[in-house]
Amino acid sequence: MKTIGVLTSGGDAPGMNAAIRAVVRCGIYNGLTVKGIMRGYQGLIDDEIEDMTLSSVGDIIQRGGTILRTARSAEFKTKEGRAKAAEVLKKHGIEGLVIIGGNGSFRGAQLLSNEHGVNTIGIPGTIDNDIPCTDYTIGFDTACNTAIDAINKIRDTATSHERANIIEVMGRNAGYIALYAGLAGGAEIIIIPEVKFDIDEVCDKISYGIKRGKLHHIIVLAEGVMSGLELSKMIQERLPKLDLRHTTLGHIQRGGAPSVMDRIIASQMGSRAVELLLENKSQRIISIRNNQIVDDDIDTALAMRKEFNFKLYELSKILSI
Repeated sequence: MKTIGVLTSGGDAPGMNAAIRAVVRCGIYNGLTVKGIMRGYQGLIDDEIEDMTLSSVGDIIQRGGTILRTARSAEFKTKEGRAKAAEVLKKHGIEGLVIIGGNGSFRGAQLLSNEHGVNTIGIPGTIDNDIPCTDYTIGFDTACNTAIDAINKIRDTATSHERANIIEVMGRNAGYIALYAGLAGGAEIIIIPEVKFDIDEVCDKISYGIKRGKLHHIIVLAEGVMSGLELSKMIQERLPKLDLRHTTLGHIQRGGAPSVMDRIIASQMGSRAVELLLENKSQRIISIRNNQIVDDDIDTALAMRKEFNFKLYELSKILSI
């Protein structure tokens, strides 16, 4: 193998640049030519490919987002689109491809490999932490820290005004950001898709807190359950005198300088991706499990079931009495 490519696909996540940097520099260290593919699979189809050098990835490890940009591609979901992509790879002599993204990106990589013989390696990059084969995805830790920063600041003003605040965080259909940020941020109530919630219990807990003299109530809500506005209306119907505000953190959680943890995980995963391509491996997803960098066949990896940490959720309830 002489030439490899790297792209980012789907939603961006802090730490993607650290992974790109590791792929490029480890590739060059091992005598490979490395090509950067702009704007994900669509950029691949459109032949948006650049030669990467050591300088190309200088001064990026601390930057959020992705220097390669990212996009979703409806065209790549078609056989014709993937055939175009394969032709572009052939034109540039790219024999191995590193894909930094989520489940959908990995399925696309698998199809490209099966149909056109391209060696593909996946690196999990998403703030949602919803990829089953890995304990942590690139970007999750930074997103939690961003949410924590917001919770800390909202608590200050909530205490001053003796208010309740709903903080809606991202995560799609997974409650990992809500759980980790809620527990670490001392939230009184955490509402996540994995656990059915009772609105009356929520209101009873708020009422109990007010009676015992609590100056604020922080409710962390995962977006996969409902919106902050919807939850606010439900609570106000039952507690009409409650001074309640809601804040949607939104895409602020995707930006910002990646944390130490995200930079290190991304660097390790990027390095391992190059090693696997040099070993002529394909259709592998790199993960971190039990603090070790491992890799699995893509079918095996995506068929795994991610066990939600219900003990952590129960701990959050105990600590918020």
